Amino acid sequence: MNDLKTILELETLNPSQRKAVKLVESPVLVLAGPGSGKTRVLTFRIAQILESTLDHNFRILGLTFTHDASDEMQNRLIELVPQYMDKMFLGTYHSFCADVLRQHGSHIGIKPNFNIYSQDMDLKKVLSDSIRKNHIETNLNQDKLLPTIKLLKSFLIFPEESENVFENKNQGKIISEVYSAYENRLKYLNALDFDSLILNTYKLFKKYPAFIKRYRKVYKHICIDEFQDTNFAQYELIKLLCGKTYQNLFVVADDDQIIYQWNGASHQRITKFITDYSPKIIQLPVNYRCPQDIVDIANKLISHNFFRQKNKLPSQSASPEFNQDNIRLLHFSNLKTEAKDISYEINNKFEKLEDLVILARNRKILNEFQIALREVGINAVISQRKDDFESTPMIWILSALKLVNDKNNKDVLEALCGTFYQLTDVKTNPKEVIIQSQTSNLGYLQNWLELSFTRTDDPNVKKILNVTMEYLGHQKEYDKFSDLAINYFSDSILHKEPDDPSIEKFADFEEEKIVWYELKRGIKNSLGKNATLEAFLQELQMHSKEHVPKNSVILMTIHGSKGKEFDHVYLVGLVEDLLPSFQSISKGHESPEMEEERRNCFVAITRAKKTLTLSYSNNYYGWRKKPSRFLYEMGLLDKNEPNC
Repeated sequence: MNDLKTILELETLNPSQRKAVKLVESPVLVLAGPGSGKTRVLTFRIAQILESTLDHNFRILGLTFTHDASDEMQNRLIELVPQYMDKMFLGTYHSFCADVLRQHGSHIGIKPNFNIYSQDMDLKKVLSDSIRKNHIETNLNQDKLLPTIKLLKSFLIFPEESENVFENKNQGKIISEVYSAYENRLKYLNALDFDSLILNTYKLFKKYPAFIKRYRKVYKHICIDEFQDTNFAQYELIKLLCGKTYQNLFVVADDDQIIYQWNGASHQRITKFITDYSPKIIQLPVNYRCPQDIVDIANKLISHNFFRQKNKLPSQSASPEFNQDNIRLLHFSNLKTEAKDISYEINNKFEKLEDLVILARNRKILNEFQIALREVGINAVISQRKDDFESTPMIWILSALKLVNDKNNKDVLEALCGTFYQLTDVKTNPKEVIIQSQTSNLGYLQNWLELSFTRTDDPNVKKILNVTMEYLGHQKEYDKFSDLAINYFSDSILHKEPDDPSIEKFADFEEEKIVWYELKRGIKNSLGKNATLEAFLQELQMHSKEHVPKNSVILMTIHGSKGKEFDHVYLVGLVEDLLPSFQSISKGHESPEMEEERRNCFVAITRAKKTLTLSYSNNYYGWRKKPSRFLYEMGLLDKNEPNC
């Protein structure tokens, strides 16, 4: 992107966007409403800074809340300034902290090749093992202990400090003991959970301020997306990194889209940032996504919230025309009828199913719609995070890579042996590998390879063993190995008969193969083409492995839809006790919980680029329900008119 092109591209921005891009040498807060082009502003700002400082030696740190957001920024910047991708780090808070700990964590006892545990199932096992192995007697609910530890970490409270947090001293003592045992168990396993990434980076910077100075020197500009979603620990980390006089801190936020209070987000975070840094504030009120009538009902709805930035401008659509067909409100007798009728409508109305989404407050409602859609012959998928690959070939490939990184991991060895036997009928007992490893200087992978070679005469099986030995046994060429291994298993499928029972082992392989390549490309864009295996695996552990099939209707919770947009949005189940939730109603009409529910509804309706369909029923699961108060606040229902 040369200077002339930069000038021409900047001309496509509106005045407020252009001001946000060009304003430097001052902390900046951009209040960006839905569809206001905030990603465009962030990427143009980064590109403009890099092009105007060619003779300067520094990097830009771009922090996002989700991997999807960082991937989108990376892709746009590759188009704008591909030659400068090595001068920036774009990723989530957790990715950045993993990078810091990978390089410097040894100073606080963290090995560079640490594992990241992202699944509750794994963390619950760590917790139960730590309680059992340390003979801790507790009558506390173990299902609540893990969220309690997570909460303590989100407030930067370490095990040795946790006892004094609780009013009940006996309870505090037990929780402190469990928390300490849990952390020691993670350390023994060479693992960190998500919250430990933030906590330990904070600990490193606090204990060794020289690292803060080094990072300030390297990252002369810091840009933060979705700042309203940051929790206490993340903000304190940013403050520690920036200090009080850092001038080039640029944050983008929208207090109307705070929907992660359960994860520590708060409307007070923006207020605190204003107090701490006295930033110049720029508003981006123009919505380039939604039609004016959708923007209008969104404005009406969110105006009922009290905890908002003062003097905030209402959103306005870049397309001011009104169309009475943009918004519809549908009313049904019960949930099954609601799901059935909407499914029939979708089947008859839409050819490109990927252009629409069905949103609901919770997954239970989505299950009903998934069943109804499938009954009319539509493939319907509920979007959800997927932490692991599930096809046998991908599990084997990942196990091989993990054993290179963590040479004596017995759990990974068992997965490697088991999946290879399922794929090739070559059986190598993990115990044999462990015994042989005790008399050699080689890790489990090399010893497994040696034993496996002696167990088969099949030239096709020896082919994949040779590939593994060449690229992982003597070196760490994980990129080449994974490509060749995937090609090997793809070829294996082609040579199998349709009735071959072993073909079940390849279920989901084709979809997961696509996800693998997408993730690998994104991680390489973020960490660089020469990313180490340990860095690649750590980043991979933090990404969802979800595959979205083509020509399917996607169903999402409102939380899952944040940051996304669709031509046509169906927001279903708009009744009291569902949206807003029963819990928020019990807290009161003016409670923070009710305000968050209103923001949930605001986020949902502002995903729509063309049409918005809202629906509610009289009866859900045998219980009579009233229409959501939000329908009245949007002006779609009149309190003086009967609606049931």
